[in-house]
Amino acid sequence: MDDVTRNLQEDPHSLTRDLRAVVDDADALLRHAVRDAGAGYSDARARLEQSLSAAKDQLATMERAVAGRVRDAGRATDTYVHEHPWSAVGIGAGIGVLVGLLIGRR
Repeated sequence: MDDVTRNLQEDPHSLTRDLRAVVDDADALLRHAVRDAGAGYSDARARLEQSLSAAKDQLATMERAVAGRVRDAGRATDTYVHEHPWSAVGIGAGIGVLVGLLIGRR
């Protein structure tokens, strides 16, 4: 199990919290920009840049983890189809019939 998967399983709301922090920092930046362009503005801008950087890093890491899992699932499916071709054909036909029935009901 990689670090991203472990982190998401231990704390599934971490990405939500990080994105909330970005939104809060952007809100603070806008409030300070409207009021004045003093020290509060530069502090809010620095926090926003920091939050954006952290969120981008975490999203990129999650994207790589998801891409790896999708690639692994594709390989497993390919292996299964090569080992059990007639089962795969039967499963595909069954799914096709179900989709056809669902579409036909409309």
